Amino acid sequence: MFLRGPSLGTRVILLGIFSVLLMYLDHREDHLGAFRNALSVAVYPVRVAVDLPSRGLGWMAETVSSRDRLLDENRRLREERLQFLARLQRMEALQAENTRLRALLDSTPRLADRVLVANILSVDLDPFQHRLVIDKGSSDGAYIGQAMLDADGIVGQITRVEPYSSEAILISDPSHATPIEVNRNGLRTIALGTGDSSRVILPFLPNNADIQIDDLLVSSGLGGAFPPGYPVGRVVEIERLPGEPFARVIAEPTGALNREREVLLVWHRAARAPAEDPESPSPAPDEPESQAPQRVGTE
Repeated sequence: MFLRGPSLGTRVILLGIFSVLLMYLDHREDHLGAFRNALSVAVYPVRVAVDLPSRGLGWMAETVSSRDRLLDENRRLREERLQFLARLQRMEALQAENTRLRALLDSTPRLADRVLVANILSVDLDPFQHRLVIDKGSSDGAYIGQAMLDADGIVGQITRVEPYSSEAILISDPSHATPIEVNRNGLRTIALGTGDSSRVILPFLPNNADIQIDDLLVSSGLGGAFPPGYPVGRVVEIERLPGEPFARVIAEPTGALNREREVLLVWHRAARAPAEDPESPSPAPDEPESQAPQRVGTE
C-alpha cells in the first residue's frame, strides 16, 4: 500500500497558519529582519537590471532634448554676438570723428544699418581669387555689391546672387579694391587685395603721407559700396623708398577672412539705387591710371 500525504486543502491550511505565525513573530519581535535584509541584498541586482531599460530610455531622451536646446541657444547667442559686435566696432571710428560729424549725426542714424546673419557654405582661397558662398540670396533681399562684415570688420562684398545663395569676393582678393581712410586723421586711399588673407596693400600713398604703424583703417564710404566707419585693417608695415613717389604700406585685415562661419550682410542708406544696373560695380575713387586696380564685378 502507498502512503498518502496530507491533502491539498490541509497543506494550504498549514501554510496559512505558518505564514500568520511568521508575520506575528516578525511584527512583535522582528526575528526576520536579518533574513529580509539578506534577501533584499540578493534581489537588488535583479531590481537594477529590470530598471535599466527605462532609465536608459529616459537618459537618452533627456540628452537629445538638452543637446537640441543647447544647439539652438548657442546658434542664437552667436548671431546676437555677431550683430552686437558689428555695431560696437564702429564706436572707435565715431569717437575720432565726433567733433567733425556731430551735426551730421543729428540727421543720419549711422548705427541703424539693417543687417542679416548669413552662414558660409564654402570658401575658395586660391592665390588668384578669394571667394566664398553664403546661404542668403535674392529671396532674402541680397544684391550684387552688398557689403559683408564679420564681428571684427569688413570681409568683402557680394558679386553674384542666386535665389537661395550668393557668391562674394573677399577684400584680400587680388582684383578687389576697398576705399578706406586712416581713422586717426581722415587720410583717404585705396586698399588692394594681395592674394594673402592676412595682407592688403595701400599702393597710392605718397612717401610723405601721414601714416603710422598700428593706424586703424576704416571704410570711407566713397563709391557707396561699403558703409562708412567700419574697420578694414591695421597698418603693420611701412617702407618709404628714396626716389619713389609712393610709400610701400601693408595692412592686416581686422576681419577673420579665412576663419569665420557666419558673416553679416549690411543694408545701408548709400546702397545702390534701384535704377542702377545691378551687374555694374560701384565706382571707386580716382587712382593713378598706370596702377588702377581691377574693379569688382560679376564673373
